[in-house]
Amino acid sequence: MKTIFKIARTELQKLFYSPVAWLILVIFAFQVAMGFTTLYEGMIRRQSLGWGLYNVTGNTFGGMMGMFTNVQTYLYLYIPLLTMGVMSREYGNGGIKLLYSSPLTNYQIILGKFLALMLFGLALMAVLGVFSLYAVITIEKVDLALVLCGMLGIYLLICAYAAVGLFMSSLTSYTVVAAMGTLAMLAVLNYVKTVGQEIEFVRDITYWLAISGRADTFIAGMITSEDLLYFLVVIGMFLGFTILKLQTGRVRSTWIANVGKYATVFIIAILIGYFSSKPKLMGYLDVTRTKTNTLTRASQDIVSKLNDGLTITTYSNMLEENYYTALPASFKWDVSTFARYIRFKPDIKMKYKYYYHKAKNEHLDKQYPTLNDQQRMDTLQKLMDFKFPILPYSEMQKEVDLQPEMFRFVRLLERENGQKTFLRIFDDPMRYPSEAEISAAFKRLTANLPVVGFLSGHGERESNNAFDRGYKMFAQEKTFRHALINQGFDFKDVTLDQPVPEDIRILMIAEPKRILTETEKKNLQQYIDRGGNMLIAGEPGRQEVMNTFTDQLGVNFLKGTLVKPSEKFQSNLLTLNPTGAAQKFSYYFDGMKKREALLTMPTSGGLQVDSSKGFKATVLFTSDSTGSWNEIETTDFVDDSAVFNPAVEKMAPIPTVVALSRNINNREQKILVTADADWLSNGELGMNRKDLLAGNFYLINGGFSWLSDGEVPVDMRRDPMPDKSIKMGDSGWKISNIMLNWVFPLLLAAGGLLIWIRRRGR
Repeated sequence: MKTIFKIARTELQKLFYSPVAWLILVIFAFQVAMGFTTLYEGMIRRQSLGWGLYNVTGNTFGGMMGMFTNVQTYLYLYIPLLTMGVMSREYGNGGIKLLYSSPLTNYQIILGKFLALMLFGLALMAVLGVFSLYAVITIEKVDLALVLCGMLGIYLLICAYAAVGLFMSSLTSYTVVAAMGTLAMLAVLNYVKTVGQEIEFVRDITYWLAISGRADTFIAGMITSEDLLYFLVVIGMFLGFTILKLQTGRVRSTWIANVGKYATVFIIAILIGYFSSKPKLMGYLDVTRTKTNTLTRASQDIVSKLNDGLTITTYSNMLEENYYTALPASFKWDVSTFARYIRFKPDIKMKYKYYYHKAKNEHLDKQYPTLNDQQRMDTLQKLMDFKFPILPYSEMQKEVDLQPEMFRFVRLLERENGQKTFLRIFDDPMRYPSEAEISAAFKRLTANLPVVGFLSGHGERESNNAFDRGYKMFAQEKTFRHALINQGFDFKDVTLDQPVPEDIRILMIAEPKRILTETEKKNLQQYIDRGGNMLIAGEPGRQEVMNTFTDQLGVNFLKGTLVKPSEKFQSNLLTLNPTGAAQKFSYYFDGMKKREALLTMPTSGGLQVDSSKGFKATVLFTSDSTGSWNEIETTDFVDDSAVFNPAVEKMAPIPTVVALSRNINNREQKILVTADADWLSNGELGMNRKDLLAGNFYLINGGFSWLSDGEVPVDMRRDPMPDKSIKMGDSGWKISNIMLNWVFPLLLAAGGLLIWIRRRGR
C-alpha cells in the first residue's frame, strides 16, 4: 500500500507541476462560476421582486439548469486532457522500460497512477465545493444531504472517466491519440444504450453499460445500489484492462490468451451489472429531506396491498398518433416511468403488444387517404424498418376490448386474482400519467372505489355530454388527466323510477328541470335516509325545482342572480375566494388560497341555510361583501346592466357553495350544494380569461375527495420544502458575483503560475 501511495504522490507532483493541470482547474472554475452565478442571480432577482422561491437547493444543484446537471454536460471534455499523458508519456520517454524492470507490480503501478487521478479529481470537487459551500451558507434551511449526494455522484463520474482515460492512455505513446481515444470511448459508452433494444437480454446489458445519466439519481438525492455498483464496476473493469495491457508488455502470450483475459474481465463486469440491475436485488436510499424521490405515503400504502402478482401490458396501436410512445427502442426508458413503484413491488411484470387498427391520426389520413389499415401498416413498416411483430387487432380482440379506449395507447393493469383496469396517457404537454393517476389506477385493483350516479330523466346535465353545458370533461373524458375517471371514480346514469343502486356512493343532481314524481321522491328519500352522499348543483331560474330537492336538507335556493359588476368581465360572473372555514375544511382549498386561484361561477344564485334540519353546514364560498349583491330585477346581463337597487337588494356576502354533514346509520353523510351548475361544465373548465387564474378544479377535487371519504383522488401531499429563500440581497450579491466569477478563478491561476515558476527555478 505504501508503494501505491508513493507512486500516486510522484504522479500527482507531475500533474500539479504541469501547466495543463492548472489550466484545467482554472477553466473549469470559470465555467462553473458562469453557470452558478447566472442561476443564482436569477433567483436573487426574483426574490427581490417579491416572487416566491421553491426548492432552492434542488433548483441550484439539480433540475434542468442546476450546477451539477450542467457540470455533467462538459466534464468529459476535461478528463481526457488530464489522463492523456499518464501512461502514454511513459511510452514516449522510455520510462515504461524502467517500470518493467523495477520490482513494482502491474497492480501497484496502475493503482498508484489511478489514485493520483482520484486525488486530482478531489481538486475538481474542491472547486465545486467552493460554490456548494457558498450556497449552503446563503440558502435558508438548505438540504445539505442533497448537496453531498450530488457531489458524490459527480466524483464517481470523474473517477469513471479517469479510469477510461487511463486505459486509453496505456494503448498509445501519443498523448493526442490518447485524448481522442478517450473521447471516442466515452462517446461509445453514451451511445451503447441504443444498441440491441429490441432483444431483451442484449438491451439489459447495453442499457446498463451506458454511462450517460448515471449521476442523475445522485444529483436528485437518490443513491441506488445499481448506480453505485455501476461506477465501481466500470472503474474496476477499465483498471483491469489497463493492468492486462501492462502485463502484455512484460509477459509475452498468444493473442488468443490476451483476448480471453480481456473477455473474462468484461464478462465478469457485465454479469455483475446484469444482476445488480434486477429490481429484486436493488437497494435504495433517498437522502432528500422531503423524500421527493420516493412514493408518497398514500401510494406506498396502495402498493403494499397488491400482495399478489401484477402485470402491466402496454397496447400500442401503430396507426394511432401516439404509436411512438413505447417502441422497443425506448423500452428501458418506458419502464423507468414505473421505477418508483417497482422499488416497492419489484415483481411487477411489463409486457408490450403492438397492433394496428383504424384510430385518430390526422397525419396518416392526409398522407395515405386511399390506403386501408393493412396497407398503411405495411407502408409504415417498410419506412420505419420495424423489426418487431405487429398484429392486426382482430387477432387480439378476444383478450382485451380496446374500443372503449378509442384504440389509443393504453396500459392494462391486471392482478393474478383477475382484477383489471386501464391506465392511460393524456392530451397535454406532460402526456404520461403522474403518480396521482398511476396510484389511482393501482387503487382500483385493491379497493371498491366510489361510483358516482348521475341522476337523469328530468333534463339534468350528463356526465358523458361533450357540449359546453355538459360534464364530460371533469367526469369521463379519458384523454383529460384531471377527469375523475382517471382519478379513481366510476360513473353510472341513475333514474329514480326504482331505488338507487347500492353501489352508488355519490349521487349527482345537476340542474334538473322538472319536479320528481311521488315514486321518484320516495326512492330519493330512501337514498338520503340510508346516508347516501350527494352533490346538488342548481341554476338561477330553477329555484322552485331545486328547492324541492334541498328543503329537507335545510338549504334554500334564493330568487335572483348574484352579480359583481366589473370593467373586465360580465357582471354575473363571480370570482370567489375560499372562506377561512373552507381552508380548514380541505387542504385543496388551502392550496387554492395560497396560489391565489379563484372559483369562477358564470351564473350563480345564492343559498340560504337553515341549521334546524339536522345538518351541520360549512360555507365554503360566498359572494363578496362589497360591490356584490343578489340582483332581483335584471335578467339580461348581455344587453342590460345590473344596477343596485337598495330598496329591494342588499350588498352582503351570500353563500354559493355549502357542505352539509350529519351522522346517520353509524356513518357521516355528506352533501355538497352549489348555487351554480356551470362552474364544472365543459365550457367553463375550458375557458381561459385574461388575468384570471381559475381554480375550479380545486373545488372539484376537494369536493369529491370529501364526498368519497378521502379515498380518491389519492392524497399526493408531501411535507413542504422549507428552503424557500436566499439570505442574500442585491448589494451583497454584487460583491459575491465578482468574488466567485473572477477573484476565485484568478487566485487558482495565480497559485498555479507561482508553483510553475518555482518549479522552473529549481
